[in-house]
Amino acid sequence: MTSQTPSGAVPMRASEWPIPAAVALGSAVRAKGIEREIRRRLPIELRPGLTVTGARAVLSLPEAVGPAFEAAASSVSEILAGLDALPVFPREADDILTILPRERLKWTKDGRLQSAGTRTVKLRGRAKAVTFHVFDPRHIEDVLDRDLPALWRQDDKQAASEARRRAAGKAAVTRGAGTDGAQAKIRKVRAAKTSARDERKPALDAWEAFAADGFLR
Repeated sequence: MTSQTPSGAVPMRASEWPIPAAVALGSAVRAKGIEREIRRRLPIELRPGLTVTGARAVLSLPEAVGPAFEAAASSVSEILAGLDALPVFPREADDILTILPRERLKWTKDGRLQSAGTRTVKLRGRAKAVTFHVFDPRHIEDVLDRDLPALWRQDDKQAASEARRRAAGKAAVTRGAGTDGAQAKIRKVRAAKTSARDERKPALDAWEAFAADGFLR
């Protein structure tokens, strides 16, 4: 549509689309990610004409851009139509599920938090690209609805407690084995000393005869 402008102002064209609140899954971080994704798919020179506020997206451009407006509007419509399938990025998952990055990494590694693939991006200020897992929004929604992070934390707590118990038992066995070994060494040393004293003791087989000769009188 063409918006009304004061005399001398640049004529503008604008289109508006609703953004269902549910697609952000209650996350401001996710909502910002949706806005970035829409902007990313627009030509650089048209990106300033897009605003996303609350539950709506507005594209407003000068009429002079001509067919570029229709192309940009078509891109925005296409993106918004596929929002339900837009992958959830790591920071978005942390915010939606109220979890810590280390928990996300652990649960992704062991398969409880199911990866929908990976993305590789080059961040400003970094020499190397960064690769990370993304998640299916339906899976994240299911995890959220079932409050699985609370259950996973409890499972992890029990597993850690069991691991500590096993480690303590193993340490006790090791200490016991060490004590037995030390005692065996002590017995061996004592036996060796006794044997050495016996070897140094003079033979007194003829002691009775020696005494009989009267040398001790």
